[in-house]
Amino acid sequence: MGLLALAVVAGAWLLSPALSAQVSRYDEKQMAPVSDKPPAILKGVGIAQRLNEQLPLGLAFTDDHGTQVQLASYFGKHPAILALVYYQCPMLCSEELNGLTGALQMVKFVPGKDFSVIVISIDPSEGTDLAASKKRSYLKRYGHPETADGWHFMTGTQENIDALTKAVGFGYVKIPGPDGKLNQFAHASSIQIVTPEGKLAQYYMGVEYSPKDLRLGLVEASANRIGSPVDNILTYCYHYDPQTNKHSLIVARVVQLGGLLTVILLGGFMLVMFRRDAHHDTDPGTQVNG
Repeated sequence: MGLLALAVVAGAWLLSPALSAQVSRYDEKQMAPVSDKPPAILKGVGIAQRLNEQLPLGLAFTDDHGTQVQLASYFGKHPAILALVYYQCPMLCSEELNGLTGALQMVKFVPGKDFSVIVISIDPSEGTDLAASKKRSYLKRYGHPETADGWHFMTGTQENIDALTKAVGFGYVKIPGPDGKLNQFAHASSIQIVTPEGKLAQYYMGVEYSPKDLRLGLVEASANRIGSPVDNILTYCYHYDPQTNKHSLIVARVVQLGGLLTVILLGGFMLVMFRRDAHHDTDPGTQVNG
């Protein structure tokens, strides 16, 4: 028995084996056959855009050095990008942080100088060592180790996590892992831009983010301007333990068939072009007279 990881677009639910299992940008979703009811497991999961909401800056979390730090320490001068994830998430959280890091590579602003990146785990069982490991990984991916002081990977108590997620509008639920324990989470994916005053200025949904939008969001937030709500088309992630591995195999085959189809189409196109070129070269009417 294995875990079946599914990225589910809001409004596009599992009704047939022929569906995509890939995570994509929130504005480029491939819609599956629809049902008017989401899976029951997603009740309470979502993102409520609480623009202009004041974050509880008095909350203290443990940073990647093991130090208790109030959120207020990261505000006052610069805006921040806030990501709520859990570090042992086997699928969506990594995609989200990969997308954020990739976008920031194309934004000329400097973490620690122009803005901060604040990543906070929603899993109170995760500790400093794991947070520090994730920071090293994404700082290496970003490619600028000198900006380490601008990246903050944090953990916290359930009480403080609840207070922060409520303020952000980040709805999630605990679900059983393969061992039957409630140690995994069903959640949606988004990042938030926060003003220097600690107010929520902009939400970006999905797992890939436009560098241009991020830059604009940081510029506006730095002036304490609040953005507008975005389309609440969400990417969900949840895991469950099926009775058999059949469904997992179906999803894997869909992905494999998608890749195979791409290869077949590309190969067919190249074959047609090669034949066309060969016919063109042997056509007497195309020969150059010397």
